[in-house]
Amino acid sequence: MCGIVGYTGPREAYPIIIKGLKRLEYRGYDSTGVALQNGGLNVYKKKGKVAELEESIVGVNLHSHIGIGHTRWATHGEPSDRNAHPHQSASGQLAMIHNGIIENYSQLKQELINKGYSFSSDTDTEVLLNFIEEIKKNNNCSLEEAVRVALKRVTGAYVILLMDAGDPGTIIAARKGSPLVIGVGKGEHFLGSDASPMLEYTKEVVYVNDYELAIVKPDELILKNLGNEKITPYIQKLDIELAAIEKGGYDHFMLKEIFEQPRTVYDCLRGRLDAAEGTITMSGIQQYAEQIMNANRIVMVACGTSWHAGLVAEYIFEELCRINVEVEYASEFRYRNPVINKGDVIIAISQSGETADTLVAIENAKNNGAIILGVVNVVGSSIARISHAGAYTHAGPEIGVASTKAFTAQLAVLTMIALKIGYMKGTIPQKRYMQLLNELQEIPEKVAWTLKHSDTIKALAEKYKDAHDFLYLGRGYNFPVALEGALKLKEISYIHAEGYPAAEMKHGPIALVDENLPVVFVATKDPYHEKIMSNMQEIKARKGKVISVITEGDETSASLSDDVMLVPEADEILAPMLTVIPLQLLAYYTGLAKGCDVDKPRNLAKSVTVE
Repeated sequence: MCGIVGYTGPREAYPIIIKGLKRLEYRGYDSTGVALQNGGLNVYKKKGKVAELEESIVGVNLHSHIGIGHTRWATHGEPSDRNAHPHQSASGQLAMIHNGIIENYSQLKQELINKGYSFSSDTDTEVLLNFIEEIKKNNNCSLEEAVRVALKRVTGAYVILLMDAGDPGTIIAARKGSPLVIGVGKGEHFLGSDASPMLEYTKEVVYVNDYELAIVKPDELILKNLGNEKITPYIQKLDIELAAIEKGGYDHFMLKEIFEQPRTVYDCLRGRLDAAEGTITMSGIQQYAEQIMNANRIVMVACGTSWHAGLVAEYIFEELCRINVEVEYASEFRYRNPVINKGDVIIAISQSGETADTLVAIENAKNNGAIILGVVNVVGSSIARISHAGAYTHAGPEIGVASTKAFTAQLAVLTMIALKIGYMKGTIPQKRYMQLLNELQEIPEKVAWTLKHSDTIKALAEKYKDAHDFLYLGRGYNFPVALEGALKLKEISYIHAEGYPAAEMKHGPIALVDENLPVVFVATKDPYHEKIMSNMQEIKARKGKVISVITEGDETSASLSDDVMLVPEADEILAPMLTVIPLQLLAYYTGLAKGCDVDKPRNLAKSVTVE
């Protein structure tokens, strides 16, 4: 959840760290801090965003060639100056930042209190830091060895970066369950939760694995496991450009990422889908195609927006492949002892590829003999590495905390997988297969059309911004889109919203309907169209406000609606990639109208790497 940055080399460390923290602020922004080696360890930290830290240390001598920085999403201890990272050890000789949760910290803390330690924060991080220092002192060993010994006692998830006042120039790092990337430069190294802090300095990176420890100096990178055995670092080349993590003239990353969707969906399809030839090329899926075709069931595990993509994919796979599909919240799946049989196919869906619950869920399933396929965006991420195979979404970096382009990219990839497997299995007639290939190839253009016809949504958001509640309704493939629309509104504008299958409205939610309740229908032309129009009439009869996402030219639905948002005509299987677009914009403009920070909604972080 938190963002970490480190640098050691010939450059001034502070500007690199601050710029890196700003790029990682989507991972947490309730407090921030840096530690610099400058005639000893100097720590500067502040409750609030990175800009507030910058203001608080204007005029301070920040000259240093090594440093670590942190932007926090609070777990243990409320957001405050005292709980902000970096933390210093009791002696002041060590400084540490931490992303994750130390589950047995209270036991370790009591051991340290019994030895005379006191604590200046409420965090598990300060406990771990002093535990490391106690081991270093008692064993008269190096910081590297003390970290190795300490981590064998630790339960939980972590990425830690440490600096020792007695060893200028060296950063010790270790990882379990949270991401860590090390950038390799000429006589310098960069560390980060992802590659964004180092993009303008190097394109060569090392993705650190669980239970690995790194000793990082300007001209040396040593990787070891917790058994003190050296590991040869595997250097990968980044293919991300700096422009991909900048706003590019848009007011917010969220708006930029919504408008990038014609390109991101195209990039998902490019090199894979050839409608003229009638082919889908996905080498990772091809490798396990026979096992997928013969699977008794497919289980999709995901969280949040990715879970909604999985719900749409459930409908698609069952229709096209005739395989039983279950969609599970990873956070529930990992704990409830699910029945997993050898040969079951687990599809893990995650934008970051680092979602903690999803990672643990697929590790458990893999140990039980399941085939793991990853559908992730971030190359080299943990889920991508633990999976047997899968497919990247190629959506590019998503900086806005509320996921937008990742959803449509996930749907594009999942649809291609279903089409490929269904065609190979013979459960899709040739004519239907070719029709869907051609229509899927047209989706980027139709997404662009939807965005060009969205100019009325800003006014619509202004009209309804003072509503206390929203109800989102859809049927069939558009029911999960209703759930996603409600989630986006909650995340961005803090307005309570619920998504429901439209047919379930009469089983309870209709009691909420009055003249003050906006009801958003996802009501495109599909086999459910007449049914959903009946639902609209039921809302109108109770004086509810009807806002509809409808197919261009649908005058009947328009006549039943107070306000409409248009999408072009599309097959019902592919429609969710279009109908979600107006709902993303409605959430964005409503949040904007209410004065919310749409890129960094309160209490949320982009990648949930802790429980």
